[in-house]
Amino acid sequence: MSTSPGAPALGIRATARREVTARIRAEGRRQLASEGAAGLSLRAIARELGMVSSAVYRYVPSRDALLTELILESYSALADVAEAANASVPDQDDLEARWRAVWRAIRGWAFAHPHDYALLYGSPVPGYRAPQDTVAPASRVTGSFAALLVPLATAGGSVPVPVAVPESLSASLESTRAFVGEGVPDDLLLRGLMAWAGMFGAISFELFGQYEGAFADRDTYFDYVIDQWFVLLGGPPA
Repeated sequence: MSTSPGAPALGIRATARREVTARIRAEGRRQLASEGAAGLSLRAIARELGMVSSAVYRYVPSRDALLTELILESYSALADVAEAANASVPDQDDLEARWRAVWRAIRGWAFAHPHDYALLYGSPVPGYRAPQDTVAPASRVTGSFAALLVPLATAGGSVPVPVAVPESLSASLESTRAFVGEGVPDDLLLRGLMAWAGMFGAISFELFGQYEGAFADRDTYFDYVIDQWFVLLGGPPA
């Protein structure tokens, strides 16, 4: 069977488009590092790549569209790291090892990619509103964390006496319950959310210099935070 005359050209065009798009994204990430997300400019990207501005818009329709692409890539990269860390523990019944692996992997990625981390968890970009299609990649990151709450809930570990959950708050947890799964009581769901916020708070404080002068041994401190939250969620003390 002969190949249609247009097929090779389409392949070449598609390959060229991917290459140019990759160059635009790479330059966008370089701008994130030097100017911050608020300073991202398609005109500046065009200038750096030796393209006219109108040509860039054929690949990326707007600054916000490029931001969304960079956010999607960053969430997916972080999710890959977190999921791989969770799966790397040989004994999947060892919840403490899985807990530590996920926390350390997320922190390690943040310090290896500080500008990408800031794009995801730093200050909102003025004028930018993330579209719905960023939810699924972000949920993958959360999923590696939330997947440990069900086994922690069923392991029967001792937990601190919880503060009573207000009825209005309990009623508002439906989407969180649906995401985490059955069998996790409301107080543990809420402690899980607090631990999630606590992890990113500890990473952000360290990454953005908020711990300066507080202590020197950052690695041991982060492991201490990991262990404290594990116990507060019902895991056995280390």
